[in-house]
Amino acid sequence: MFTPTIEINPAKTINFCVIIPTYNNQKTLCRVINSVLEHTSDIIIVNDGSTDTTFDILNLNSNLIQIHFHKNIGKGMALRKGFQKAISLGYDYAITIDSDGQHFPSDIPLFVNEIANNGDALLIGSRNMTQEDIPKKSSFGNKFSNFWFWFETTNKLTDTQSGFRLYPLNQIPKKYFTNKFEFEIEVIVRSAWKGIPVKNIPINILYDPNERVSHFRPFIDFTRISILNTVLVTIALFYIKPRDFILSLKKKV
Repeated sequence: MFTPTIEINPAKTINFCVIIPTYNNQKTLCRVINSVLEHTSDIIIVNDGSTDTTFDILNLNSNLIQIHFHKNIGKGMALRKGFQKAISLGYDYAITIDSDGQHFPSDIPLFVNEIANNGDALLIGSRNMTQEDIPKKSSFGNKFSNFWFWFETTNKLTDTQSGFRLYPLNQIPKKYFTNKFEFEIEVIVRSAWKGIPVKNIPINILYDPNERVSHFRPFIDFTRISILNTVLVTIALFYIKPRDFILSLKKKV
């Protein structure tokens, strides 16, 4: 397991909240909430139309800010609504963490520390994808996503699919094409195009097949991601790269 060395910069206060999007993760949701509460009570939970006992669990945490959807609208839209709520409440940053128990909330200080010491960026927790318990489809999907992110932005990352992230809320773009899983790809590409540094920081990861519930649909979601990348590559080739080339020429003049 990765053991972080955390040195928080006391000179800079980071105004952040934690957004927990959840959909039918009754086995792990309570543990995730309680673990996050060990670090902050500034939590926004987005219940994306769960049909299990999620609502009962959230009733026990009625003191926390909650957003409920009557039907499942997709992780991307859940995150976007969470961002909007966080901005309306005056937060500058949002850390997103999945509710399926794969992330360690004890890594939250890593994100805060990175921003406090090194300035604004969109941070993505980088998982050790060589662990024995990592599903092969997750490892392949991450490599696939990493390649296209590099092609579209010229920025190399080790993990572009992790849901454990920190977003600078007032800097990331406001308009997107997507509402579901592929949103997490679109937001980092568009942020990079906007000039926001997109970085990885190492995090711990746990894949417990007895607890973890994945809602990723391999054929449907992979198709949606492929369509998105086709659109992003087209934009990159015909607008972003020519734009950046012209800007680089102007800087030389």
